Amino acid sequence: MTNLKTAVATRDNTPRGMIAQYSQDFATVLPSHVKPETFVRIAQGALKKGKKDQQGRTELEIAASNNPPVFMAALLDAARLGLEPGTEQYYLTPRKVKGKLEILGIVGYQGIIELMYRAGAISSVVAEVVYSNDIFRYQPGRDEIPNHEIDWDADDRGTLRLVYAYARMKDGSFSKVVVLNKADIARIKKSSQGSSGEYSPWTQHEPSMWLKSAVRQLQKWVPTSAEYVREQLRAVRDVQTEGAVAEQIRNERTNGARAASEDRSIGDIIDGDIVDDNLTDGEVLATDEQITALTKAIADDGITDPAEAVKWAAATVKQPDLEKLEDLTHDQAQWLLDGFNSEPSE
Repeated sequence: MTNLKTAVATRDNTPRGMIAQYSQDFATVLPSHVKPETFVRIAQGALKKGKKDQQGRTELEIAASNNPPVFMAALLDAARLGLEPGTEQYYLTPRKVKGKLEILGIVGYQGIIELMYRAGAISSVVAEVVYSNDIFRYQPGRDEIPNHEIDWDADDRGTLRLVYAYARMKDGSFSKVVVLNKADIARIKKSSQGSSGEYSPWTQHEPSMWLKSAVRQLQKWVPTSAEYVREQLRAVRDVQTEGAVAEQIRNERTNGARAASEDRSIGDIIDGDIVDDNLTDGEVLATDEQITALTKAIADDGITDPAEAVKWAAATVKQPDLEKLEDLTHDQAQWLLDGFNSEPSE
C-alpha cells in the first residue's frame, strides 16, 4: 500500500505529464508517417507558448489543468488527423467556459492544406490574403488564375480586403479559384463559436483565419484523402461496369442484326442508327430523378447559376467536355449525390 501511495504521490499530473502518460493512445491513432515521440514533444512544447501568470504557468497550461479530458480530446483529434498541435496546422486555443479557461482544438489553414496534399491529387496550393494597397485582378471565365501584385517594399500594405485560394492538380489543370471578400468573412466569423473572444484565433491571428476560410471553401473542389481513395475505387468499378455494359450492348446489337437479316428481306432494311435515350457510348445516363436532386443539392450549396453548376460537375468528375448535367452517367450523378449526402455540417 505504501508503494502505491508513493506512486500516486509522485505521478506527474501536470499537462506535460499527462501528454507523456497518454503517448500510447496517441500512437494508436496517429498516421504511420508521424512518430509518436515527435508528436508528444510538439504537444508538450506547445504548452510553453503564450502569456504566463505569476507562478510561471502559461494560459495553455492553466486551461489544460482546468479540464484535462477536454485537453486530451483535442490532442487525440490532432493525432487522428496527423497534424501538429499548437501550430497553424492545429490551434490549441484557451477559451473561457463558465469563467474558467479550457482548451479548444481548431484545425488551421495549414492543416487543411496538409490534408489536401496527402490525398495525392494536387501538386500545389496557393492561398493568399489581399490588402487594400495590393493590385488584384481576376475574372472567372476569362482568367485561369488571379493576378496578384504586391509591393514588397511598402511599409504598409493597407487593410485586409480579400482572400483567395486555388490548387494546381497533378495533371496540370487548376481547381476552381475561391475568392472571399469582407462580407463573406464577416458571415463566416459570425457563425464561428467564440470568434469575438479575447483568445480566439479571429482576434489573435486574423489573416490566418481569413486564409483558413478560403482554404476550407477550396476543400469542396479538391478531394480529401478519403474521397480520393473512394474515387479511385469507383473508377476501377466504373471501368469494369461500363465494359460489361458495352459488351452486352454489342452482343444484343449483333444478335438483333442477325435475327433481322433472317426475318426481313433486303427491301425491308432502312439505313439508320440504333438509338437508346438511356445509353451513350455504352454508359447508362443519369435518371431524371438524379438530375433533379443533383440540381437542387448544387443550388443549396450556393451554386445557382446553371453554367457554374455544370462547370463544377465537370471539374469534380474530371470530364472537361461536359456540356450539361443530363450528360452525366448514372454512376457519376449518384457519386455526386452521395458526396452531398455525406458532407459534414459546418
